[in-house]
Amino acid sequence: MKKLYTLLILSLISINLYAQGVKNTGVDIVQKTNGEEMKGLVVKVTDSEVTFIYTGETAQYVIKKSEIAKIVHASGRVEIISQQDTPAQNRQNDQVAMSASPADHHNKIAILPFTYLMDNQPGADAIGYKAQEDTYGYLSQHSAGYTILDPRTTNALLAKGGVTKDKMMNFTMKEICDIVGVEYVIDGVVTQNKGYQTSSTSDVSNSKVKRDDNEKIKGVSSYGSSNSNAVQRYDVSVSLHIYMDNNASIYNQTHKAFLSNTDGSYSSPLEYLLKRSPLYRK
Repeated sequence: MKKLYTLLILSLISINLYAQGVKNTGVDIVQKTNGEEMKGLVVKVTDSEVTFIYTGETAQYVIKKSEIAKIVHASGRVEIISQQDTPAQNRQNDQVAMSASPADHHNKIAILPFTYLMDNQPGADAIGYKAQEDTYGYLSQHSAGYTILDPRTTNALLAKGGVTKDKMMNFTMKEICDIVGVEYVIDGVVTQNKGYQTSSTSDVSNSKVKRDDNEKIKGVSSYGSSNSNAVQRYDVSVSLHIYMDNNASIYNQTHKAFLSNTDGSYSSPLEYLLKRSPLYRK
C-alpha cells in the first residue's frame, strides 16, 4: 500500500512537471510603448535592457526598458516594465508620432531647416529652407551607405509631429529622430553680418565744338558728369551640429567664409563643414 501511495505521488509530480514544460514551450511577448509586439524568447533582463530573440531567428536584439511597456512571459506571468506617459501627453496637445524603432533608424539622416540670422537677428525663413535643400543636394552626392530623407518628407513629418519652429526647443534630438525615423539629425545656422562697403566713382566728360557757316571754329564748350556706386559686402559663417538618436552630439563646428561677398553666399563654409563631418563619404 505504501509503495502504491509513493508511486501515485511520483506520478502526480511528473504530470505537473510535464504540464509546466508544455506550458513553457510557448513564446514570450514583449509589448513596446509604441504599441509594437515582439514575439520570441526573452534571453536576459537587466536593470536597463532586455535581450530578445525573434521566433525562428538567432540574432539577439537589445531593447531599452524605457521602450517596453510590459513582457508577457511564456509561463503566463506578466511583467510590467514601463508605465510612462506618451510624449504627446507630456507635451499636452502636441501630436507626436513615435512610429519608428531603433532598427528603422539605422544609417538614416534627416536635415532640419537651418536657422538664418541677419546681423544676429532672425532672418527670412526662406534662407533656412534653401540651406536645408543645399545641404541635402550636396550630401546626397557623398553619402554612400546612408539614406537621406528629402527635405519635403522631413518637413512634413516634423509638422505632423508638432515640431514647429516656435516649439523646436521643446523637443530633444532623440525625440526628433524618433519622429522622422532616423539615426542622425543635421541642424545648422547660417549667419550673415554686414561688413564694409566698397564704392567707386566714374567721371564722364564731353566737349562740343561750335562752328560758323564757313565751318570755322567759333568756340568749344565742355561739360561732364560724375557717377558713384556703393556696394554692401557681407561676412558669412555657417554652424553645423550633428546628433544621434540617443541625444549624443557627434559633430559641432563653425566656419566663416574666408572672403566677404556681395550676395551673402554661404556655399563655401557649408561645403567646408560637410566635407569634414563624420557623415561625408568621398
